[in-house]
Amino acid sequence: MTVLDVRLWTVVCRYDRLLPERGVAALVGGEQVAIFRTFGGELYALANRDPFSDAYVLSRGIVGSRGAVPTVASPMHKQVFSLLTGECLDEPVVLVPVYDVRVRDGDVEVAVP
Repeated sequence: MTVLDVRLWTVVCRYDRLLPERGVAALVGGEQVAIFRTFGGELYALANRDPFSDAYVLSRGIVGSRGAVPTVASPMHKQVFSLLTGECLDEPVVLVPVYDVRVRDGDVEVAVP
């Protein structure tokens, strides 16, 4: 028995157009999504809205890491969010949604619920 992928994937851009350690914003299914490519080539997608400032700016944040956890720091108030889970590492009760992201035929695709 095969499990079908029923998520709706939206093409955002070509993979090679994403600069390492920089974010881009895209409108996917009515949601503003921040997409990041690391120097290692991994892709991450999370909501673009900074919950502390209520501004849609996370795609312009500073990409880095805390230990082995890839992160983005908000450009507004510098809170740091895990790119893996969306958890704010400075205030763990605060989360931003994370989204599935993949590369298919050279295109970056994001799925939102």
